[in-house]
Amino acid sequence: MSIKSINELSHELIGAGIEVHRELGPGLLESAYEGAYAHELTLRNIPHVRQKLMPVLYKGVLIETGYRIDILAEDRVVVELKAAEKLLPIHSAQLMTYLRLGNYPLGLLMNFHVLKLVDGIERVSNNAPNLSASSAPSAFKNSFS
Repeated sequence: MSIKSINELSHELIGAGIEVHRELGPGLLESAYEGAYAHELTLRNIPHVRQKLMPVLYKGVLIETGYRIDILAEDRVVVELKAAEKLLPIHSAQLMTYLRLGNYPLGLLMNFHVLKLVDGIERVSNNAPNLSASSAPSAFKNSFS
């Protein structure tokens, strides 16, 4: 079994999100999209963990928190799901914090409250190696629209 590149995994994760959005459309709660997205990943045989605890280590002390990653795919890509009017800079900053705390190379921010999901996707890199522009959401506008 070959290991997928981070770009291949990112492409599959975005494709799964587009499928969920096509089926459900905009306007639901984030929890509905999360459940459907996790199910779609299972159907596609993409290993993932839902609501992964995100520990916070501050100056050598583990801080008790309730932070959770929406979806962690293959223990390397964080998928943060939103159902918001629009994505704000704080959403990207939150995702970057999760990437740094967990030492994950890549994150996807998906906002399902849009007409086309590709318009609600942001990729956030934590100095991930071998990321190409072809795996960015703009590449999906032609292949999934």
